[in-house]
Amino acid sequence: MKQSQAEAVLETLVEDLAAIEHERWAHWQRYMHDKGERQPDGSLVLSAELVRHWDMQIAAGYANLSESEKSSDREQVRRYLPLIATALAAR
Repeated sequence: MKQSQAEAVLETLVEDLAAIEHERWAHWQRYMHDKGERQPDGSLVLSAELVRHWDMQIAAGYANLSESEKSSDREQVRRYLPLIATALAAR
């Protein structure tokens, strides 16, 4: 596959990949909202323990994550693969 063909395939995938990304983001937001405490004004308060944990994950490179954390990241990436495989097989 030539570069221009690959670029065309990727461009056609943008909307479908963006939909998967939105689902991933919404899943994460639901998770965070479930972990927080809703305030009367609608704001959300997260525990200091969760913030510390997530700060450590943010600062860590992928190679430094625990195997469980890596597994979670792999699970999210696998959501994209069927769409990419289908697009590549069609070419």
